[in-house]
Amino acid sequence: MNLLFTTLATFVTFYSYLLIIRVLLTWFPTINWYNQPFAALSQITDPYLNLFRSIIPPLGGIDLSPILAFLALNLVGGLLRTLTSLTFVQGF
Repeated sequence: MNLLFTTLATFVTFYSYLLIIRVLLTWFPTINWYNQPFAALSQITDPYLNLFRSIIPPLGGIDLSPILAFLALNLVGGLLRTLTSLTFVQGF
């Protein structure tokens, strides 16, 4: 069980890094999101971000949905790290 929680926590951390890269690249309007590797990054991150874009639409050209997306990922990552430490302590 500890291995599962550790793997999921690592995945959440890696996915957070991908989201950071995605958000930073949106500051460069000349990037063509149809060329690789940008298309792959977009395909990986946009479905998750679109969940939050439906909750918080862009306001005045500013997309605030990544803030909520990062908050949700941090909560899940923290929960997984807590579960990892609990299962390690209990010896499961």
